[in-house]
Amino acid sequence: MTSTLAAEAALLRALAHPVRLGIMRAIAARPETCACDFAEMFGVAQPTASQHLKVLRDAGLVSTRRRGTQICYSVDPAGLRQARRIVADLQPPALHVPSQGADRGRNVS
Repeated sequence: MTSTLAAEAALLRALAHPVRLGIMRAIAARPETCACDFAEMFGVAQPTASQHLKVLRDAGLVSTRRRGTQICYSVDPAGLRQARRIVADLQPPALHVPSQGADRGRNVS
């Protein structure tokens, strides 16, 4: 497996956990969310929330900013673009399907 495929798999794996996907949705809706908010939000212990955030950060999906003693999380646009590209690459090429009007004027029997 190439290092590119491994990195892409790691990024998708980071999104594959329900808590991490929920964290991403929460951060997208409310950027600059404090790490301390996620434990209560998802009903997990603080170390568990921190581990999920680390996985998302290591995958390049979130960025952090320190605000005093708090660490705030936002969606990293570059990581999100990469996730979109990976998923878009899974889309098969569109098949050419003639429009309904394409047969007009031809005698099709």
